[in-house]
Amino acid sequence: MEKGIIIKPATLEDAVSIALLGRITFTETFGNLFSDKQDLLEYLDRTFAVDKIKKGIGKNNNAFFVAFIEGLPVGYGKLKLNSENEFLEDTNICQLQKIYVLSDFLSLGIGKKLHKTLILAALEKGYEAIWLSALDSNQRAIDFYKNYGYLTMGKHGYSIGKNDFELYVMYKQLK
Repeated sequence: MEKGIIIKPATLEDAVSIALLGRITFTETFGNLFSDKQDLLEYLDRTFAVDKIKKGIGKNNNAFFVAFIEGLPVGYGKLKLNSENEFLEDTNICQLQKIYVLSDFLSLGIGKKLHKTLILAALEKGYEAIWLSALDSNQRAIDFYKNYGYLTMGKHGYSIGKNDFELYVMYKQLK
């Protein structure tokens, strides 16, 4: 169903949609991992606050894209530019921070289109490589990125409230 999918660079007017998409998609994907739902709610409030998203869109070091189907926002992606990583020697790299798609739309290839858009944006900006973090238990995401040639470079921890998570660092040469 490529016909109705449009991906465009985000503007400040997209901040509310991105904040809502972030809350919903994060909860759909990771909500079941939280033993204390208050930890999840505090994380959502902090990470996906509209003002925070607006500030992020306004930063030169970020590139946000929003995916629409028939005019409805159904996903988004985010690159963090000039983002080095302790596991990697390259310095001309960026980070793929987010590709989130509403679960009802996952089968439509929107994640693939967002990924392609983010890679093209990284190449246009002259980056030689890209990296990301993927939850070690999120096999769907790990398989998605491996399918696009990402290699696992290491692992790091991340805590949200009382919850500790392990994430793989994945990396891909662009040039």
